[in-house]
Amino acid sequence: MFTNRWKTGLARFACGAVMLATGAFLAGVPRAQADDDCQRKLAHADHELDRAIEKHGYNSRQADHKRHELREAREWCWEHRHRWWDEHERRWHEQRDWDDHDHDHDRH
Repeated sequence: MFTNRWKTGLARFACGAVMLATGAFLAGVPRAQADDDCQRKLAHADHELDRAIEKHGYNSRQADHKRHELREAREWCWEHRHRWWDEHERRWHEQRDWDDHDHDHDRH
């Protein structure tokens, strides 16, 4: 008697726990994917700027264009995720504190 009731309660609890965990996991998936998209976009834009500086020079038209693309990618991530990825520091920033001249140290 008591055993069947206990098993039924335990089964309901386990089912509820699984449903709750699944819901929590699925709720986190869109943010994680959006963060991955931002990180990927920013890493790509940053590498493209580094490549343009190396190939064409710091003051080149190509480098200026890649700076503009990096700025746009940062703005997009900030607007949509309220954070942005710093590829050189390999970390997320929670403030809109980027510097459009952060590649000046690469100048030779």
